[in-house]
Amino acid sequence: MDALDAILSRRSIRTYLDQPVSDEHIELLLRAGMAAPSAGNQQVWEFVVIDDRALLEAIPSAHPYAQMCAKAPLCIAVCADPSREKYAGFWVQDCSAATQNILLAAHALGLGAVWLGIAPGGDRAQQVADLLKLPDGIEPLALIAVGYPDEALDPDDRYDPDKTHHNQW
Repeated sequence: MDALDAILSRRSIRTYLDQPVSDEHIELLLRAGMAAPSAGNQQVWEFVVIDDRALLEAIPSAHPYAQMCAKAPLCIAVCADPSREKYAGFWVQDCSAATQNILLAAHALGLGAVWLGIAPGGDRAQQVADLLKLPDGIEPLALIAVGYPDEALDPDDRYDPDKTHHNQW
């Protein structure tokens, strides 16, 4: 699958087959995440790979929109260590780029995935941090539920020329 095909055909997949994701695929997903651009090339991201069934089933108690994690074979928490930032406040962009890379890599590998936002802060961030036992100072940005898709969604053409401006508004 080429890059444009991956971008234009990727969909948020929320139901998965009862089939584990291989260690090789997990490493490829993480490599894709770590290949993302980052401000000042600081790579402040940290990833928590979650495949423990009890922990996956507990995620919806910390994140109300993460019900699919209870049935997913894998979830990746994308986090940041803002203390390593060269340019303060850019960790959200850095980790968002890493998250998108993971979503595209999952699609290219024949996996389904969905981005479950956590940031900015608040109760949800604290509950996820507590559940995953994140050290103080580590900020969770997103959870990514991953698995072999148990649903097929057609590509969704979202191009809207009315949202395009040239040179000035």
